[in-house]
Amino acid sequence: MSNFFNKFVSAILLLSPLLVSPLNAETDAYADEDQEKVIVYNWSDYIPQQVLDSFTKETGIKVEYSTYDNNETMYMRLKLLRGRGYDVIVPSTNLVQRMARDGLLQQLDFELLDNFKNLDKNLLNKSYDPDNKFSIPYLWGTTGIAANTEVIDTEQIAGWSDLWHKRWANKLILLDDKRDVFHIALKAEGYSTNTSDADEIRLAYEKLSRLLPNIKKFSAAPLEDLAKDSAGIGMSWNGDVFAAREDIPKLKYIYPKEGVGLWVDSFVIPNRAINVDNAHAFINYMMRPEIAALCTEEMGYATPNLQGLMLLDESVRNDPVIYPSPELLKNTEFQQDVSDQALRLYEYYWDKIKAGE
Repeated sequence: MSNFFNKFVSAILLLSPLLVSPLNAETDAYADEDQEKVIVYNWSDYIPQQVLDSFTKETGIKVEYSTYDNNETMYMRLKLLRGRGYDVIVPSTNLVQRMARDGLLQQLDFELLDNFKNLDKNLLNKSYDPDNKFSIPYLWGTTGIAANTEVIDTEQIAGWSDLWHKRWANKLILLDDKRDVFHIALKAEGYSTNTSDADEIRLAYEKLSRLLPNIKKFSAAPLEDLAKDSAGIGMSWNGDVFAAREDIPKLKYIYPKEGVGLWVDSFVIPNRAINVDNAHAFINYMMRPEIAALCTEEMGYATPNLQGLMLLDESVRNDPVIYPSPELLKNTEFQQDVSDQALRLYEYYWDKIKAGE
């Protein structure tokens, strides 16, 4: 299909619920104030079902839960809904910044969030959300290189720049995320992952275009492909590698010498959420130490909850895949939002890369 047709179909799919329920009217289900509920929109497989069930059992608040596979889908949908339709969303670092800038988020009421005291101050008050006015860290992690050591010699991979070697022709599985993919080329060239410089973005695109012969596919679930003999190497989030090692014991996570991508996924409340008190109750529940620890052990990503950290099994707490040493985090930086002009450039070049140009 043409790139235009792909975009057209995506827009129709995003709009389809709105064709039934116009933007200027709430759905009956969402506007039913007699029903105690909280409507959560989150990444796929990112909160254990037992946590949702225990929250409902304790509070009587029903959790209506739906998922997305990437930040851009979530962001486009929330913009189309003009901040309506959901009570809690879990965007990544740079999307928190963009959504707040676009007026899509409401400020949090910390009087309803007494468990905020459990969080690591080193992950609070960051430049993407000063004073955490809009966001509460849920889990944090990194984006690096994953390799199936049954088919890949990991001694040949020390950094992002090694992915350009011809030995990896038609073997790379890359994440289907423009900022994550541009991170590879930007760091390999010595640039910031958050650059808004047009020349640096263009040079990163040119470098990525030279990587095209090595790219087998872009995927929202790269480990499924890395388990196959035909692939074996690519990008991945660290927690996915941690969780997959039980089924793929030969899977290895590599911290590239140029620097991994560093991110925090955070709870936010959209500006036109209806069940605001229930949203705060849900977020506060998720900051309980025992709940935070359970989410880390089940999901494979690091908790920012210091009290929860102490409840983790020692094997989890000391696993460098989840909790890397400061040495492994050298040259890292949080992914932040970029200027509108730069974002259009990233999107323009990303479309060309996806088209094989």
